[in-house]
Amino acid sequence: MTKSEGHPVPAKRQGSVPEGPGELAYKLVGEMEAITFDRIGHLGLANAKRNRSLLTRGKSLAALRDAEIGEGDSCIVIAAGPSLARRDSIKAIKAAGYRGAVIATESAISACLRNGVVPDLTITLDPHATRIVRWFGDPSLDQEAIGRDDYFRRQDMDKAFADELRLNSELIGLLNQHGKDVRIALSTSASQAVVNRVIETGMPIYWWNPMYDDPDQAGSVTRALYKENRLPCMNGGGNVGTAAWMLAHSVLGKANVAVVGLDLSYYDDTPYYNTQYYHELVALVGEDRLDSVFARIHNPYVDRFFYADPAFLWYRRCFLELAEDASCQTYNCTGGGILFGDAVNFIELDRFLARFA
Repeated sequence: MTKSEGHPVPAKRQGSVPEGPGELAYKLVGEMEAITFDRIGHLGLANAKRNRSLLTRGKSLAALRDAEIGEGDSCIVIAAGPSLARRDSIKAIKAAGYRGAVIATESAISACLRNGVVPDLTITLDPHATRIVRWFGDPSLDQEAIGRDDYFRRQDMDKAFADELRLNSELIGLLNQHGKDVRIALSTSASQAVVNRVIETGMPIYWWNPMYDDPDQAGSVTRALYKENRLPCMNGGGNVGTAAWMLAHSVLGKANVAVVGLDLSYYDDTPYYNTQYYHELVALVGEDRLDSVFARIHNPYVDRFFYADPAFLWYRRCFLELAEDASCQTYNCTGGGILFGDAVNFIELDRFLARFA
């Protein structure tokens, strides 16, 4: 079983809970493992059971250990945080003629392909039944479905999603054209819609299990899943961006891994309404108490404040603790956000490209 040390929520605590705005956000971080499993864990396991009959349509993630992906020992992970568009990171990567490995989260495929960058590899993790397939172009999408869910057009990510039907049609064409050239690390937690679409595009599939808990503990759900399908288990840190970074060094063996678009936060000028979990947080605390569930954090490298909800704070904690034990040098070339710490080299993307392009 392939895994990194630790499990999705590190046991140790980092710092005390600040008082005032954001106080509830910090308090909820310690509960995020249970909250996340209750919200999507059982759905992911149900998807894994259904996907067992389709495992022969691909290979094990372990097969990527023998694959030569990108030149040299470097990799750039492209995630879909708000900085990706604000800083034109993809255009910079293309202009530099970067020839190392490029891994895009499924949420960043659209931006990559529309800017002329075909990633070597993508990865998907979230088990949502209808949303995640949108990143690949959803053949069944219609205006009625769009009217039921404002998830894409509401967020401060890719402005192209404001015209959802038009972009969806474009994505269908792009993935149909380039799918065969993009390997996908396909989690067994993926929905039926995602798996069907991936197969339809011809993307070479490499299956893996996400780590739901510590496989060394008695009664582990992760260990039981591994015994059922014998696929590698990888700690994705609770989100697809961290999973892509983990894939780069623990599977591909890249010694120098940069991340762009991995903000794990929102720019301070972003309205609460445009955040990912706005509706859920309003239901939790009410519109008038949203300040309590968003923590503002100063990034000293860019001398700017960003803010994060409990999920992003959890992802940050997981990433930083995983990075301490990682077998690679990690470079955050996002140009903002809250992902900084002792194990992360926070540098400009141009510096990384100058060294490794």
